Amino acid sequence: MNASELLPAQFNAATWFVDRNVTEGRGAVPAFSYEGNTLSYADVLELVNRTGNALLDFGVEPENRVLMLCLDTPEFIGTFWGAIKIGAVPIPTNTLMRTADYLYFLNDSRAKVAVVSAALLAEAGPALAEAKYLKHVLVAGGAPGAFVAYEDRIAKASSTLAATETSRDDPAYWQYSSGSTGFPKGAVHLQHDMVMCCETYGKQVLGIRPTDRVFSAAKLFFAYGLGATGFLPMSVGAQAMLYPQRPTPEGVFEAITRYRPTLFFGIPTLFASMLAVKDAEKRFDASSLRLCVSAGEALPEELYNRWRERFGVEIVDGIGTTEIGYIFISNRPGHTRPGSTGVAVPGYELAIVDDDGRPVPRGEIGNIRVKGDSTMAYYWNKHEKTKETLFGQWIQTGDKYYQDEDGYYWYCGRSDDMLKVGGIWVSPVEVEGTLVRHAAVLEAAVVGREDTDRLVKPHAYVVLKDPATAGDKLADELKLFVKDKIAPYKYPRWIEFVPDLPKTATGKIQRFKLRA
Repeated sequence: MNASELLPAQFNAATWFVDRNVTEGRGAVPAFSYEGNTLSYADVLELVNRTGNALLDFGVEPENRVLMLCLDTPEFIGTFWGAIKIGAVPIPTNTLMRTADYLYFLNDSRAKVAVVSAALLAEAGPALAEAKYLKHVLVAGGAPGAFVAYEDRIAKASSTLAATETSRDDPAYWQYSSGSTGFPKGAVHLQHDMVMCCETYGKQVLGIRPTDRVFSAAKLFFAYGLGATGFLPMSVGAQAMLYPQRPTPEGVFEAITRYRPTLFFGIPTLFASMLAVKDAEKRFDASSLRLCVSAGEALPEELYNRWRERFGVEIVDGIGTTEIGYIFISNRPGHTRPGSTGVAVPGYELAIVDDDGRPVPRGEIGNIRVKGDSTMAYYWNKHEKTKETLFGQWIQTGDKYYQDEDGYYWYCGRSDDMLKVGGIWVSPVEVEGTLVRHAAVLEAAVVGREDTDRLVKPHAYVVLKDPATAGDKLADELKLFVKDKIAPYKYPRWIEFVPDLPKTATGKIQRFKLRA
């Protein structure tokens, strides 16, 4: 499936996601719920138009970058689509980073304008003052300090705005990769990319419909959250919840009870924490959910089974990347194979290859390559990294996979996470998934460690449900437990009990920090 088959050559994504809902008669339909208030699709169109005009008043031109440091609030929606509508390029940016990171994003992108939620000024302020190319800063939701109040500017701006004539292949938005190694890389996405994600994953896997109410614990600045809250619901005129708070297990349960979503998007770490909430199924009401979605890291079979048993709703696990825009391998509702990532999303082709790019036999672990028309055009200002990642129409994600005889894909970790023990590849994900099946274990991370012979063996860092139970006896018990459940050579030679694990802002375990 290619964009050229679906969309005209002249195409502006904002008109498809925003204006179209109003012209097709959904102006009065709720689009976003935010802190007890509702924004209809007509409200969203007005907000987008006013924000786009405010950016024009600041001299923003087509292809100029607009850095967004926004919580999950209306200013995110207005800025993202308003910038796209005028042909500019919004860059949703991680709100959990530090001053030096923001300075890097601002200078690397050469953003002319930044839109910032007031709550983030304390960390971002020094970077905003120092950025080389930045000319204007709009601050929303609080005192603007030395900058300009977003609300004042959009109140004065016109509520009508004609979309800039862009091509379906023009730049639409960027997202920076998480940067677990080296500097973050700006993935450049085109006007057609989000539509492709909706027409493939949204419609053919989720079966998203206008009556759905969506709640995502993943924030809008992540690719996962941007799709879940920002564009998948808008593709069909559904409603989404803007949730700027930190997603604590109890807070998420309370939001599900109050907001009554039909679709909930989480990550395995959050699902595990929610399962640890005592009597959650009695204290909270999750009966509105027709489906839960998981991505960001592999969902262990144990978590899937426990969640379905307690809450009566399945978790559909999949994998997506910032570079591909959204999820490209996924289980299917009613056809989940617990522990696997599923099968190719319609519209995407998959291949598993060795380090020289040759296909490996089915059942063998290799590098996953993906072909699909939502894939980024390139990394901004990172030519060598682009060449290492893109192979013609294919992109190599850096993930290790194998495909079973039934066609399901099984995640085996990142390329730099895999361990070779006794000459055999060992997936840390498999060992971690086995450890968390033990009743005492909350979380686990496995990395390679050299023994006295300088041979690499698995080393497990384990977070316990009850830290008081830590000790040599439990460590020995866990080693035997793993030996009993999977191939004995895969068991961790060392067990280290820790209070928590280092994670990215998206909740992925940072094994490279443990290795260091």
